[in-house]
Amino acid sequence: MKTLTQILSLFLLINLNVSCQSKNKETKTETKKETGKDKEVIVAEFGKILDSLKVKGSILVYDSSKKTYYSNDFVWAKKGNIPASTFKIPNSIIALETGVVKSDSTVFKWNGEKRWMKAWEQDLTLKQAFRVSCVPCYQEIARKVGVKRMRAYLKKLDYNTMVFDTLTIDNFWLEGKSRISQFQQIDFLKRLYLSELPISKRTELIMKDIMEIEKTNDYVLRGKTGLSNSDGIKNGWFVGYLENKNGVYFFATNIEPTKETNQDDFIAIRLNATKAALKNLQKR
Repeated sequence: MKTLTQILSLFLLINLNVSCQSKNKETKTETKKETGKDKEVIVAEFGKILDSLKVKGSILVYDSSKKTYYSNDFVWAKKGNIPASTFKIPNSIIALETGVVKSDSTVFKWNGEKRWMKAWEQDLTLKQAFRVSCVPCYQEIARKVGVKRMRAYLKKLDYNTMVFDTLTIDNFWLEGKSRISQFQQIDFLKRLYLSELPISKRTELIMKDIMEIEKTNDYVLRGKTGLSNSDGIKNGWFVGYLENKNGVYFFATNIEPTKETNQDDFIAIRLNATKAALKNLQKR
C-alpha cells in the first residue's frame, strides 16, 4: 500500500510540473522577461471599468511587492500597438544621453506656424514639451538624434521593436510598423524605476521629475499618455507607475473606442480607467 501511495504521489507531481511548464510556455510567448516567475491574475472588475466608460481594451497592472500582473485581458496586453506619445519617454532619455538636449530647461523655439494644439504654439522647455506632449518638439529631437544613434540607443535600452529609416525618423512612433505591448511598456518602466537602464543618474532623475503627474501626501503618480489614429481607429495609452505606502504599481492601459464611446471623453478615459483600476487593487 505504501508503494502504491508513493507511485500515485509521484504521478501527481509529474503531472503538476508538466501543467505548470505548459502554462508558463503559453504565457511567455511575447513576455519572457516579465512573466518568468510572476503570476498573472484576471481581474473582472477591470473589464467592468472599461465597459462603464464604453471603451474596449486592457488595463495591465504589475504589483512589484506581490510579483503579480493583474488584467482583464492578457491576450490584448501581449499584442503590440503603436507606442504613440509614450515613446516620448525613451525619446527624452536618448535626447539627454546624446546631448541633443542639454537639460529639462532646454527651450524649443516655436516657429510661429499653426499647430494641432494651442499649447504647442509657444516656446517650450523639454519639461513643458513632455507634459503637453508636443509632437513637433519631439520630431525635432528625433531628427537631430538621427537614424544611426536612435537605433543604437534603442538597442542599448532594449527597446527593440521600433521600425524606422531616414524617411520615417520623425514619425515612426506615430504611424507605420513600430509596435510595443503593455507587458513591454511595464518592463521598460520597471527598469527605469529600478535604475537598471544603462543611462546616467542625472538623466534618470530628470525623467522621473518630468514624468510626475500628481503628488500628494499619500502617493506619487508618474506616467505618459499616448494617442494614435490608424485607419480611422483611435488607440489610446496611459503608462507609468504609482508609488504609495503599499509599494509600487506599474501600469499600462491600452484602449480603443466602441460605437458608444463619447469621442470627446476618450482622452480623459485613459487616465480615469487606470486610476479606477489602481483604486480597485488597493481593496484586494
